[in-house]
Amino acid sequence: MKIRIAGYKKHTLVNGPGVRFVLFMQGCPHHCPGCQNPETWDPAGGQETDTEEIIRLIRETRFLDGITLSGGDPLYQPEAAALIAKAAKEDGLSVWCYTGWTMEQIFAGTLPATVTEELLPQVDVLVDGPFIQSRLSQECIYRGSDNQRLLDVRETLRTGKAVLYNLE
Repeated sequence: MKIRIAGYKKHTLVNGPGVRFVLFMQGCPHHCPGCQNPETWDPAGGQETDTEEIIRLIRETRFLDGITLSGGDPLYQPEAAALIAKAAKEDGLSVWCYTGWTMEQIFAGTLPATVTEELLPQVDVLVDGPFIQSRLSQECIYRGSDNQRLLDVRETLRTGKAVLYNLE
């Protein structure tokens, strides 16, 4: 399946726990003021590649604890993100995903059903909510602003309400 990406980092320690492969997906409707990746906003920007190529890159990268889907907004390309996340889970990697949407918006049906039916079941932790520059906080681990939440996706899907992820 085709996917548009802005790029990737094979080894990083800042987008979730452990050593992570971070995929910066292209396309974001949120346009948050102060965004650290505004070059990812344009859905026609970046480069087109194939999900199988991304999966191959992840599988060839040694010493990974997990992958992180970032952007842009991965929920903008949910089918492609789901394929990559599923492959990572099959390989025993954790999957984190950043989105500007809140879980409440997702549950309200704002996005295509593939988000909740295909992508989210493959995600361990969802960092939800837009970046709000006035709420920038150095105290927020793995987040930019204090309105964003780390959600335990399995429990959130099971209960139907946002359940915070316990970092301990």
